[in-house]
This record gives sequence, structure tokens and C-alpha cells, in this order.
Amino acid sequence: MNDYFVHESSYVDSNTKIGKGTKIWHFSHIMENSTIGDNCNIGQNVVISPDVRIGNNVKIQNNVSVYTGVIVEDDVFLGPSCVFTNVINPRSFIVRRDEYKNTIIKRGASIGANATIVCGHTIGSYAFVGAGSVVTHDVPNYALVVGNPARVKYYVCECSEKMHFKNNKYKCSKCHKEYELVDNEVRRVK
Repeated sequence: MNDYFVHESSYVDSNTKIGKGTKIWHFSHIMENSTIGDNCNIGQNVVISPDVRIGNNVKIQNNVSVYTGVIVEDDVFLGPSCVFTNVINPRSFIVRRDEYKNTIIKRGASIGANATIVCGHTIGSYAFVGAGSVVTHDVPNYALVVGNPARVKYYVCECSEKMHFKNNKYKCSKCHKEYELVDNEVRRVK
């Protein structure tokens, strides 16, 4: 008996690893050699391509395809209909499987609905990609990015509160975590 749930309308190929407490909902397809961690929620009409790695406590909302080359770390949120690519210059008549680029979604990051993540970039830890944004560059840790192309608007705490730095230091009034801003990079200090 499995210690995870798969809806009867979904397909899970052989040679997959699915963690304890994970739920896979309607019309989804988990392809061979993919790994999904513990306590994940895979929404309706989601495709996890071969060799994809999904961490623990990941929420993937409806209508998301996570293609080969995408690595999703723990505690990530992928909003409805967000889009990943894995080839920079696709052509239907040219096979480019040997040109797949890795895209890494770091721990705690959130990607909003209908955002597009162009392959080959890293979304930093606890970063937030706004709905409908198009990511064409790496996103720094804790950055909130919006637009096309996505640009840093400000930084957010792990609890999602907007950071207001004073003398390059910030203490969150909600969760009391402390951060510093050094050379345009946010680091948690406490």
C-alpha cells in the first residue's frame, strides 16, 4: 500500500519516487525517473516530466508542466498555470534534448499565476515572482520581481512581509526574523 494519494484519473509511470503524504490530483501525469518529496500537493492537470526533482512540502497548482531540467527545492509554491521552458531556441522540427538548460527554484520561493520562467535561471530562496511576470535572469534571494522582463521591486521576508531596510538592517515585525543587505544581497542573520 502506498503512503501517498494518486487520483484514479492520473498516471504515475514506473521508476518514480513519491514521498509520504503527497497528493496527486485529477488528470496529472508523473513521468519516469522523477522524484517528488514528502507532503507535496500536485494539482489538477499537472505534468512532471522525466528526471524532474521536486522537494518536500511543495505545492504545484493546476495546469503546470514541470519540464526536464527543472529542479524544485523544498517549500516552493508554483502558482496556477505558471510556465517553465527547457530550451532557449525551440523548433518543432529540430530535436534539442541535449540542449536542455537547468532551472532551479530554491527553497521557499513562490511563483505567481501565469508567470513564465525562461530556462537556465535560478529563482533565489524565498523569492517571489509576481503573477504574469516573465523571468529572463536569475532572481536574488528574498527578491519580489514583477513585469516583463521581471525586475526587482523590493525584498520580502520569509513570511512575505515587505522589507524596509534601515542602515542595511531589517527586523520583521511579524515573525521577528532579522536580515542584512550587503552588496545588493539580502542575508538572514537571525
